[in-house]
Amino acid sequence: MRRREEPGERRGGARASRGEKAGTAGTRPASASPAKWPAAGRLLPGAGRAEAALGARGQPRTRGSGLGLAPPGAKYFESLGKEKKMSHKLMKEAFVSNHNGTSVLEITQGLCFPSLCILCRGLLIILSQHLCSSSHTWRTGFFIDFVFVIVPVVTTLTILASFIFFEYLAVIIFGAGLFYQIYCRRTCYARMPVQKILEKFLKTSLESEYIPAISCFRVINSAFTAVAILAVDFPLFPRRFAKTELYGTGAMDFGVGGFVFGTAMVCPEIRRKCMEGSRFYYFTKSLYSVWPLVFLGIGRLIIIKSIGYQEHLTEYGVHWNFFFTLIVVKLITSLLLIFLPLNKSWIVAVSTTVLYQLALDFTPLKRLILYGTDGSGTRVGLLNANREGIISTLGYVAIYMAGVQTGLYVLKKRSYIKDWIKVTYGILLTAISLFVSLYIVQVNVEVASRRMANLAFCIWIVASSLLLLSSLLLGDIILSFAKFLIQGALVPCSWKLIQSPATNKKHSESLVSEAERNKPSICLITAMNRNQLTFFLMSNITTGLINLLVDTLHSSTLWALFVLNLHMFTNCLIMYLLHLQDRTIKFW
Repeated sequence: MRRREEPGERRGGARASRGEKAGTAGTRPASASPAKWPAAGRLLPGAGRAEAALGARGQPRTRGSGLGLAPPGAKYFESLGKEKKMSHKLMKEAFVSNHNGTSVLEITQGLCFPSLCILCRGLLIILSQHLCSSSHTWRTGFFIDFVFVIVPVVTTLTILASFIFFEYLAVIIFGAGLFYQIYCRRTCYARMPVQKILEKFLKTSLESEYIPAISCFRVINSAFTAVAILAVDFPLFPRRFAKTELYGTGAMDFGVGGFVFGTAMVCPEIRRKCMEGSRFYYFTKSLYSVWPLVFLGIGRLIIIKSIGYQEHLTEYGVHWNFFFTLIVVKLITSLLLIFLPLNKSWIVAVSTTVLYQLALDFTPLKRLILYGTDGSGTRVGLLNANREGIISTLGYVAIYMAGVQTGLYVLKKRSYIKDWIKVTYGILLTAISLFVSLYIVQVNVEVASRRMANLAFCIWIVASSLLLLSSLLLGDIILSFAKFLIQGALVPCSWKLIQSPATNKKHSESLVSEAERNKPSICLITAMNRNQLTFFLMSNITTGLINLLVDTLHSSTLWALFVLNLHMFTNCLIMYLLHLQDRTIKFW
């Protein structure tokens, strides 16, 4: 019996595989259709029995139908129910498996769209504050945030996935109209030409306890993930957005990498927390901080196995899950950052992912990930059972270190708008350079693979994260200019402006009063960022409950949209109410 060759095992085979899959950076054929489900089902035992037990219209084939035989006993119906339940589980697993992804461009367009919606949200709040003297209630604020932050994510991943260009066009026209109204109704520098206004704006200083773009980045990624993990079980979710099986870039593939990158940008090492004392004491603090993830990972494993919930086996393995990946990444990076300076994190990121790719190409490591230790796909033993999750942590370590370097650069204290324009330009230029590198790597080395978290995958995650971050920074700068034109304008989760005393002493304290400057930010973005892990956990729980209670595979488009929006509305409202009560859910 001839042994099956792995992708990339021989030089010639690797070139052929890359030629079939690469083409352009990230371009993929259409995803598997429902017609291919039986092929996926043949790999899983029990599917044939379940289908044979059902009639042409889904009715049980009993021994007494039309033959005059005695009716079947209770045990028969019990076993039939189990087989029908198993068949439904296998159908769900096949529905989310064996997909090839979509293009990098389409994912990037959908990922950056919420940043434009957040900008429009800010412009609408400024204009409404100017037109209406009364401030918004918390209910109105929540409704505005939900419509401009969450609903665009839901529609972009579902019914409007193929109309992203028209989405951009509509939101740009809407935002331009809002900005024009703000400019025409400006209360500051009303008789000054635009060029002079821009000169004064560039000399304006900022006051903020945190960078709004980082908070928005983390919230967009959380919302994106929360919507996708439920929407993927409904037919209205495009199959090309689902997680890829081996090679390719799917929209859901960004979720885990983006979460790791966003967590790294605000890690304690950057914020200079827990840095006092010996290195051993610091590492013990890091060990203590991951115990909630251990609890969540083990809890998820026990629940999934006990209720027979559908699983995508090649995502992490039999027992592994995302929480275990976070634990390993946190421990490894904490140990690295004890001995290495923070400003050298990019060196660790580059060297880790390059050495890992070399190991994939020139050692049996890739064969181990794809086919196990015996070359036949065995799941016997802890390593074989969880080989994807265990080995791919090396790629996520590289992504985390790249996030540390980015956070160190972005969180550096800067006073003036012109400094942040330079930062935005630098991040955007880096993102473009990485996308060019991604194309080169996918054509000449290997196509991006979430399953292995290889070099191309790491480059894609970092490039997409930097592009999203730069678009959010650009939106913050435009929003700050709009606030600069309207005296006293205050937008939650945005920069607070202070006029430079050297520019205009008389006007220096009139942009934002001291009371408004110290007023806490009450908005959905701040609420979700404050309890991000809790939001992620609740989203997973509600996703599981909905899958157990709703037949997602046969749901209509209207019903699916209602369930998705209700799912997000409930979780977001809980986070918002926790924020109103000034509560942070932490276990350490």
